[in-house]
Amino acid sequence: MKKYKFYSPVVFLLMFFLQSNAQTTSSIGPEKGSLIIVGGGNVGPEIWTKFVELAGGAVNANIVIVTTADEDSSIARGQSTEKEALQKLGVLQISFLHTRDPKMANTEAFTEPLKKATGIWFRGGRQWKLADSYLRTLTQKAFKEVLERGGVIAGTSAGATIQGSFMVRGDTKGNTIMIGDHTEGLDFIHQVTIDQHHLKRNRIFDMIDVIKSHPDLLGIGLDESTAIVVQKDMFQVIGASYVAIYDIDQINGQSKGPRDLNSSSGPFYFLSKGQKFDLKTRRIMR
Repeated sequence: MKKYKFYSPVVFLLMFFLQSNAQTTSSIGPEKGSLIIVGGGNVGPEIWTKFVELAGGAVNANIVIVTTADEDSSIARGQSTEKEALQKLGVLQISFLHTRDPKMANTEAFTEPLKKATGIWFRGGRQWKLADSYLRTLTQKAFKEVLERGGVIAGTSAGATIQGSFMVRGDTKGNTIMIGDHTEGLDFIHQVTIDQHHLKRNRIFDMIDVIKSHPDLLGIGLDESTAIVVQKDMFQVIGASYVAIYDIDQINGQSKGPRDLNSSSGPFYFLSKGQKFDLKTRRIMR
């Protein structure tokens, strides 16, 4: 006969409190380390400087540039504007990581450059290539270990979208399909989906149906040359343009935040440089 454990009401309540407290204290963003999520286009000096700073400064930074999302022809040419930008800031330790083979990505040898990395930069391209290569591999685990050591993960365009838990524009047939055959991101930031090239490519209304079909998600749309710096449950906008926020309550006209903090009474609203946002309460911070 199977034996069951019975707990006193006091013990049961204590266990319930501890479990609930563990759930409520977990962060939307990384518990340690930082994310820089860039909307594509020209990455300005403010963003690069912040990346190097969070990676430990030019002298101590050890940067790994992930080229997997890029076109094969670009990778073959070996051109890297990222490396040039980092070298101008005095960074000496720069390496590259690339594979399209998840079996290779699941080996200790492949992850070796990540073990001493203080910063990772994901180049643009197609985000489904990153998902196919790294999801559920030792490399994905090594990415997260960089954050756990207090490092920074950054990326632009496809390298921005892949950082979320739900991935839009991940269909192999084209990037105009919002919910396609690839929707799982690397989940560095939880319950969030990220779009890029937002205003530049007139994508401001594309996220609405995504949030309606997945109301638990927070949608973030980043314009070009613009980024958010994410730490735990807060992000701050840096760069040249705007960040759009999509929340089911906002879309349904039931916003939780005071109206004077939202720049629009419509289905989304914008944040500008310097503004901060609470990812847990989904409100603009004063």
